[in-house]
Amino acid sequence: MHYTGTCIDRSLNKCYSLDKKLVFCNPISKSTELIINDFLLLVERWCSKVRQVGICSNDYHGFNTFDALEGMASAGFHNVELSATEGWTRHVSPQDSFEQLETVRNKMDELGLKPFSMAGHCNLMDPERLKDFILNIKLAHFFGCRYIVSSVGEAHLKEKVHTGSEKAAENIKQLIPYLEKYNMKLSLETHGVHAGGRQMMDIVTRVDSPFVGIAYDTANVIFYSGLRPEQDISTCIDYVNYIHMKDKSGADKEWNFPAPGKGGIDFPAIIKMLDAADNDCPLMVEIEYTENGAGSLAQADQAVRDAAEYLKGLGFTI
Repeated sequence: MHYTGTCIDRSLNKCYSLDKKLVFCNPISKSTELIINDFLLLVERWCSKVRQVGICSNDYHGFNTFDALEGMASAGFHNVELSATEGWTRHVSPQDSFEQLETVRNKMDELGLKPFSMAGHCNLMDPERLKDFILNIKLAHFFGCRYIVSSVGEAHLKEKVHTGSEKAAENIKQLIPYLEKYNMKLSLETHGVHAGGRQMMDIVTRVDSPFVGIAYDTANVIFYSGLRPEQDISTCIDYVNYIHMKDKSGADKEWNFPAPGKGGIDFPAIIKMLDAADNDCPLMVEIEYTENGAGSLAQADQAVRDAAEYLKGLGFTI
């Protein structure tokens, strides 16, 4: 959901809207400030129960950052998962200069896009890769992201280290001070050998932190584990803090991930289960097409527009 609210800058005694437009000018009385603060508290409580939806820039794999931003904005999306995944989709990176990153941030602001989360996949089983992931956490903080997503193992690079759940959890615990510092949630994606809900719950419960949960990728559980998300999500639903809303067509092992509503996953059933569990985690649309990719920028744009219409048809404000 995208909305414009207000905030108080006590040092300047001014009231601004969240989109930086001046609403009230100096001076405002203390009683007025208290009334506004009480109103903001009510808004915050209400918004915390509204499910956020958005789009992944990975839907523009193979296309440049600015084409991706333009396409997502044109479709009407506001919340964005920025991809910073080495070896796959790297729309931003810790190796980018400050000028490059600031250009991206300014463009998102211009288009009305919010950097809601970041895909920063690293092999968290490998102690040597933790430093890379910490840089991704800091990059996510630079953009103001609330979530950072990673698989437990490598998502797209060659995996050099593989461990059991206990060692993986020990490594992930080393990231918690950074998550706490930046008030950011880590969402561990169902991917590869960790694609099932039970496997992910085993790791997350060992970590035992409110800053760490499961990024449940609805199509990955089919592709990697042969499980149906409509059933499997119930095994870990209390630990899911993020959803990759990815559809699936074709055989289980076929790389075929169309826009939501174009495949065979029953998303209304999954959303109903989340609602029944009082789980208001965000839904972020991910489209990975076929092995041949999107085909063209125009086709990627159309798939993203199709996703937007599907979400609206489910009653969401994008």
